[in-house]
Amino acid sequence: MRAGHALDGGPGCIADARRYAVAFLDRARGDHHLRVPARSGDLTQLVVSELVTNALKYAPGPVLLELRITTRDVEIVVWDSDPAVPAARAPDPDRIGQHGLEIVKAVTEDLLIEQKPVGKHITARITLTDTPDEATDRPLT
Repeated sequence: MRAGHALDGGPGCIADARRYAVAFLDRARGDHHLRVPARSGDLTQLVVSELVTNALKYAPGPVLLELRITTRDVEIVVWDSDPAVPAARAPDPDRIGQHGLEIVKAVTEDLLIEQKPVGKHITARITLTDTPDEATDRPLT
């Protein structure tokens, strides 16, 4: 299952992207009977928020969000118009903000950045696994 969503960069755009991710995962559970553990749903929302925030902050123009899900993992793909490859900054406990890429790297199984003729794609993969004490059947919404 996959779905795409164009973001205009206006107010509420990041929250809209998170809501879109929640609705996508709810459809995967309801329509396709895929098991989406609560932890994977929470991490998906976090990664969507961080990647979309960075795209809106550093790239002019539109941002495209694509979500893909299989029985094993969720992929979050964010396209923006800036071809510059982002890099996580060195750890600094005194730095306020600018930890987004560090967070994404810490919670994902894989992170791929591809430069394109116009802009770049950033693909993050989250495994659909849960912990033994996790309530996997609670709705994401």
